[in-house]
Amino acid sequence: MISPEPTGRLLPTAKGTALVFHRTVLGSRAEVWAALTEPERTALWVGPWRGEAGPGHTVEVQMQSEEGAPWSPLLIEACEPPTRLAVSMSGGDTDDWPVELRLSAADEGRTRVELLHHLPADGRIGLGDIGPGWEFYLDRFVAAQQGAALPSFDAYYPAQKAHFDALTEEGAQG
Repeated sequence: MISPEPTGRLLPTAKGTALVFHRTVLGSRAEVWAALTEPERTALWVGPWRGEAGPGHTVEVQMQSEEGAPWSPLLIEACEPPTRLAVSMSGGDTDDWPVELRLSAADEGRTRVELLHHLPADGRIGLGDIGPGWEFYLDRFVAAQQGAALPSFDAYYPAQKAHFDALTEEGAQG
């Protein structure tokens, strides 16, 4: 099985450091926004969500690719259609994960999707375990938009773990 190439990298931000990923998708920002936010569309690549959406509200997302397909709380911190969505994910034994999606126009009827996973200041985070998951979900999103077969997580983990572990080591040295 050929593993997709990891694309995530660390980027300094106004809030500290973020693990950043990019994908370019066919469609306008409004079309891509709908695929990222409408429950019947998110069900195609991550899982459906339920609850009252809006800044300051918490919805639940069913993580269909995770063991047991759990419902996970997702606090909506900012919602600026069709350009920016900021949320905090939580669940299980992890700290909150502040995640931001930014959409911008790209060439020829395409939209650039940027995902930023803002990292805690104390650096306690397992990038080698987290990075492959974001690559997987973003590629599932792209595949769903194209009507293509969804990838398997086995193509991402543990194959991409070393790439993301190396980012952690580079960040510790910098």
